[in-house]
Amino acid sequence: MASSLSSFVFLLLVIGCAARPLYRLPNQGHDGSRMPLQTFRAYNIAHRGSNGELPEETRPAYLRAIEEGADFIETDILSSKDGVLICFHDVTLDDTTDIANHKEFADRKRTYEVQGQIVTGFFSGSVAKLAIMFDFTLKELKSLRVRQRYCFRDQQFNGKFQIITFEEFITIALDAPRVVGIYPEIKNPVFINQHVKWLHGKRFEDKFVETLQKYGYKGSYLSKDWLRQPAFIQSFAPTSLVYISNKTDLPKVFLIEDVTVPTQDTNQSYWEITSDKYLDYIRQYVVGIGPWKDTLVPVFDWLHWVLLLIPYRDASVNMMISYNPKYMVMVQQRGHKPRLSAMSSMLSHVLHV
Repeated sequence: MASSLSSFVFLLLVIGCAARPLYRLPNQGHDGSRMPLQTFRAYNIAHRGSNGELPEETRPAYLRAIEEGADFIETDILSSKDGVLICFHDVTLDDTTDIANHKEFADRKRTYEVQGQIVTGFFSGSVAKLAIMFDFTLKELKSLRVRQRYCFRDQQFNGKFQIITFEEFITIALDAPRVVGIYPEIKNPVFINQHVKWLHGKRFEDKFVETLQKYGYKGSYLSKDWLRQPAFIQSFAPTSLVYISNKTDLPKVFLIEDVTVPTQDTNQSYWEITSDKYLDYIRQYVVGIGPWKDTLVPVFDWLHWVLLLIPYRDASVNMMISYNPKYMVMVQQRGHKPRLSAMSSMLSHVLHV
């Protein structure tokens, strides 16, 4: 049984500082059509593009990842003040743009509460209605240039590339010479919905799904429609995943933080939200879970539980994560007893066994 399930286990391959070209995949079939996604093996997901070589979430970083063999390109979706969805990881602009060099924006640095933490910086999205001037429109964001997040990465491309929109990200995948999937994250939806307002009372999630549908993304996992344009939707906010389940049947992945961290939308910690009861509930809406790598511990006799496992890591660590079938999903943090029953329950329910 283990061998029959192994093809469903995902490999999150984060391209690090010393990245090397991966095995390039063929682009076209014998009839000239684009080569399809290879579903018989673990997927190679390019986290924020080839961000060890090029500034993260930029067009060149995604093009390089596709060239190096990525099956999916991953991104984080936020919003500008004027409601345009953009690809950017942080709610602030300080760490990965040249905002500090733009004197015209010097008076826009503010302090807000994001996911229960006080954050000071230049914010990409809108806040309270009376503070619209403190935020950035798409035009203003496009005037910035992106830089590498960490000093140990190649700095030669700093200041050369723009922030891209969600639609621009999608066209990169659709224009690829072979079928390349997308793996967008609904980022900070509570914060965005509090401060960015769209017409007709629409939410961040509505605009997100509408954009996917505009470009033809639809279908459940491994359906014909999905294989034509593969996509996974991920989020740390389970209520967002539940909400969009009524709007699209695209597969969804529930991301799990450090178990001591409070969720942004349920007033519970991730330790509480990974209980048997909650996972039994959320399994109706997601096809898999994306646990933080530090919540994975070795287990040698539960291999039959694995289906969709998408581990992720702290991007500050220059390393690569390799899939090892001996490592299963468990939650273990700061003296807590590993919650094997909850996670194995989640996986077994996804398996429908």
